[in-house]
This record gives sequence, C-alpha cells and structure tokens, in this order.
Amino acid sequence: MPIHYRDDDIVIIDKPSGLLVHRSDIARDAREFAVQLLRNQLGTHVYPVHRLDRKTSGLLMFCLRKEVLDTYYSLFRDRLVKKYYHAIVRGYTEDAGLIDYELKADDGKVHEAITHYRTLERYEIDEPSGAFMTSRYSLVELRPETGRMHQLRRHMAHILHPIIGDRPHGCNKQNRIWKHKWGMDTMLLHANKMEFKHPVSDQDVSLTVGYPEAFKFSFKLFALRKSS
Repeated sequence: MPIHYRDDDIVIIDKPSGLLVHRSDIARDAREFAVQLLRNQLGTHVYPVHRLDRKTSGLLMFCLRKEVLDTYYSLFRDRLVKKYYHAIVRGYTEDAGLIDYELKADDGKVHEAITHYRTLERYEIDEPSGAFMTSRYSLVELRPETGRMHQLRRHMAHILHPIIGDRPHGCNKQNRIWKHKWGMDTMLLHANKMEFKHPVSDQDVSLTVGYPEAFKFSFKLFALRKSS
C-alpha cells in the first residue's frame, strides 16, 4: 500500500476503497484488512489510530509502537487533527455551509456532530434522472469537526445531497444509474488531506493525496457527458 508518511512512531497510508481497516463482524466476507496488509508489508505490528469506512479511500494513520498509541489517539480525541475529504454528491450544493446535526450511535445515544463543507465544482450531464432531463452533481470538500460513525455520509444525506455510491444513506436512483450505465458502484468519498502538529517533534505535518481511479473516471465522465 502507498505510504505517505513514516517516522519512528507512526505510518500514514492511502487506503483503497473497499478495504476494511481490521476484522469486523459486520463484514464477514472480507479476507484482507489494512492492518494485516501493512503489517506484512513493513514486517512489524501496526495499530490503527483512527478509522475510515470500508468504502472510503484515503489517508489513514497507524501507530508502530503500542506504548505510544494513547498519545496519537489523543490527537483525534481532542480534535487536534484536521481531516479533509472530497466527495461527489447529488445536486448543486451551496457555496459553503455548516451541518450541525446530532447523530444516534448504535447504542442509542445521541452525539453532537458537526461538518463544514464548501463546493469546489458543479457538473451537469445529459443523463435523465426521474422527471429531470439531466443529472447534476457537486464536488465538495468536507471537514468534520467530530468523528461520528458514517458522519459525512449521514450529514450529506441529511441536507439532501447524498454521496454517489453510498449505501444505505445515498440515492438509490443515482446509484442505479452509475452502476448500470457505467459499471461503477464505488462510493465517491476520499480522505485527501490531513494536518496536525507532531506530538514528539512539534513540527507541523500536512499531507495530501491525489484522487483514486473512481474519481478520475467521474471527472472524465463529466467532461464527456456535460450538458450544454
């Protein structure tokens, strides 16, 4: 797997979409996991510091030494890591916005959840959708303040701009179009940037990774099928 940062304590990879971080009872079909693959690649134990959904690609941090794991956990717990995601969503989003919408966890507890977003591009293609003769999409940058399960997916669905390829929070109509017309069912959510102050060196760390193939395909599609 591509490594974008490594020191004595941590390693940060670019996780592909579809890869689980570690074993989970809710995905018993999985045979490979990021923890296992990275351990084999580096020849040493690794410990995930935070998580990305199976369907989400992008920057993911692991600790190389268990005794310092709490130090890096605290960066995320205390909201000292700025995480940025890019997503392609249904419809035209506002130029920028704040989603402050509480989310219920699996245990029934309701938690604060805050996401900032801004629109980077808007697209319209000549693909009918329902009563509309075209389909509209937006490329958005998302920055979560909190880290609730499926937060970005649930927040974008809440403001009626679900992420393309998301199930179960997405738009079934759009997801069918993408799968049946273009053979693509990858969720278009990518953790593309991470910023934090290193707790040992006190240096500012800023990492950015490029788009995966599913995004590149989408941009080509938008260019070829754009509506005049």
